[in-house]
Amino acid sequence: MMSNKIFNYMVCVVACLPLLMAGCAQLGGEAATMALKFTPQDSSTYKVVTETERGIKFEGALTKDSNLKGGSNRSRTEMIFTQQIQSVDDKSNAVAKIIIDGLKYHSVVKGNTALDFDSSREKDKSNPMAKLIGKSYTIEIAPNGEVVKVIDVKQALAAVKGSSSASKVASRLLSDSAVKKRHGILTLPAADKNKLRKGDNWSSVKSFSFGMMGAKSYERIYTVEEIKDQDDSRVAVVGMNAIPSSETAEQFKEQASMGIFSKMFDNSEIYTGRLKLNLSTGKVEKYTEKLQSNWVAVDPSIKQQADEGPAALKMNAVRFYSLEKID
Repeated sequence: MMSNKIFNYMVCVVACLPLLMAGCAQLGGEAATMALKFTPQDSSTYKVVTETERGIKFEGALTKDSNLKGGSNRSRTEMIFTQQIQSVDDKSNAVAKIIIDGLKYHSVVKGNTALDFDSSREKDKSNPMAKLIGKSYTIEIAPNGEVVKVIDVKQALAAVKGSSSASKVASRLLSDSAVKKRHGILTLPAADKNKLRKGDNWSSVKSFSFGMMGAKSYERIYTVEEIKDQDDSRVAVVGMNAIPSSETAEQFKEQASMGIFSKMFDNSEIYTGRLKLNLSTGKVEKYTEKLQSNWVAVDPSIKQQADEGPAALKMNAVRFYSLEKID
């Protein structure tokens, strides 16, 4: 039979558990606020890079079929912009004016260059996309990084109006979806959950369209790896690892249901990212994320020669994003 002393000891331990657990929470150190800060008339310059790639490759006996041709489509956009905070409301949301200082765009279709523009090249000064330099648009940004609203892009859109392929690309760069992706891809925690310590995490769901492979959602899990002093500022370093999610954004639900074709493939993927947030200024110093997806289907019914691999169809997709403060 359990002695009274042992029983009383167990009661004390259980009673102290909440205190012990509270003490453990302090192991992460002092809590830091993971949020953007906005001050009227403040100005910062950033470089943002977005890249997408889709490729297809045939292997083994499939390479002998002249009707089957692989290749890749790629696009890369690099924009240097100045962000000027015009006003801040009682929710700490900011109206920001975005001035385009520099622009590069490169696209490849089926292995061939479709458009190559660099605003710093003299020969590209007459390209319709060059008209974007110096133009601006306004957006509303929340402290968690969300672009709440694209307010006005009329000035920039009017500058690139035209029927050429370059004009159409420039117009697409100013669409609401493109603007939100460019300035709001990072999602910081909600205001009531943004006091975090080392080891704490938060998450957000992001969906992607993969064409005939359907749409897929991922839960991006951000973990605070380090909070440190650097160059007279307090800085947080955050790692991101994503896992597949059953939650799908409304605009991708129809595509998700069409993704049955992807079930015929073996799929591997890795989706990671990294954030450096200046806690003193409330500004992103650098954020990157990359999603690499691969699909492979092997046809065992096709006879394999001794000097070749199995008949296989391989597809890949890459999504890359980088935002870096340069001034």
